[in-house]
Amino acid sequence: MLSSLRFRASSGLLLSVLLAACKDPVDDYVAPPTPPPTAVTVNWAARADSAQAALTQGFWSPTEQYYLQNNSGSTSFNYWWQGHGLDILIDGYQRTQSADYLTRMRQLQQGTKVKNKNTYLNEFYDDMEWQALACLRAFELTKDPDYKNTATLLWADIKKGWNEQQGGGIAWKKTQISYKNTPANAPAAILGARLYALDRNPDDLEWAKKIYAWQKSKLVDPASGVVWDGVNRQGDNQIDKNWLFSYNQGTYIGAGLALYRATQQTSYLDDATRTASYVLNDSQLSPGGILKEEGNGDGGLFKGILVRYLNLLSMESAVSAANRANYVTFLKFNGENLYKRGTRKPQFIFNTNWTSLPGSPVDGSTQMSGVMMMEVMADLQARKVL
Repeated sequence: MLSSLRFRASSGLLLSVLLAACKDPVDDYVAPPTPPPTAVTVNWAARADSAQAALTQGFWSPTEQYYLQNNSGSTSFNYWWQGHGLDILIDGYQRTQSADYLTRMRQLQQGTKVKNKNTYLNEFYDDMEWQALACLRAFELTKDPDYKNTATLLWADIKKGWNEQQGGGIAWKKTQISYKNTPANAPAAILGARLYALDRNPDDLEWAKKIYAWQKSKLVDPASGVVWDGVNRQGDNQIDKNWLFSYNQGTYIGAGLALYRATQQTSYLDDATRTASYVLNDSQLSPGGILKEEGNGDGGLFKGILVRYLNLLSMESAVSAANRANYVTFLKFNGENLYKRGTRKPQFIFNTNWTSLPGSPVDGSTQMSGVMMMEVMADLQARKVL
């Protein structure tokens, strides 16, 4: 009996020790590390491919070979949109080196000429300037002399638009020579400076400098750098200071940059960076950091023009590193918002408002701006600055 009691006592003591041990913390346990979130690599080149394909599928006339008014059946022809269409095809070719883009470029040029009454000359000087700028880019990439011949033909006609009303400047159109505006002058300055860079003809540079000087003195606020639209539109000698468009800021930035590269005069670059700073910080032009809604029709193209020239400015090594970083940040923010909020996927159809989905129909101009933004994002990624 005593032996049995001793066994039970020792057994109870052992059980108590074991139970107590079970309550002690385990000091040598190490939890496995939480794996970091998987980084998702965004392929902006693939997105640019999708955007280019959507422009072709929804807005291209395969029979008449030009870009249509919209994706809902309107076949109206907009001459100046075709110049930007050519620029977009050049973007695609520059990025991919695909011969398909070269084919479409030639088709578009043929179709544009036919639809424009079998000529590249036009009533509107700004429209011809866009065609000439795109043709000059096409020549520089392909060395096809037809593109350069078209550009020089247009340049000769554009210079005839200069007159001394309002102290100089290129007229907006041939039937309203007293109305001068940024759309007709800033792109003309870009064209003259680029022609000079190509051929070193001093006359081209003098024209570019003369046009730019008029533009700067008449339609740019010297303090802020904001670019106004035009003067004497209604025959009253008034400047349209309440018309603030991204388009005008972009073309003036482009003109300053082109003339800086042609002359190495820093004043031109200072002008471009001053206007760029205004765009980035103005609550009317870029509310919340996103370029503003500017409507359908011609306005649909305005944002695309701004991002094209701001991107070119972001490449210029003479611009301070801080400014270049700011331009990239701004472009990235706009591109990401357009893709996430303003793009109907998987169709890749873009809206005029880069913060909301598009309705129907969508104009070709609006789609072109979206493609330009996607191509800019692909370029930024290729340059490893995103």
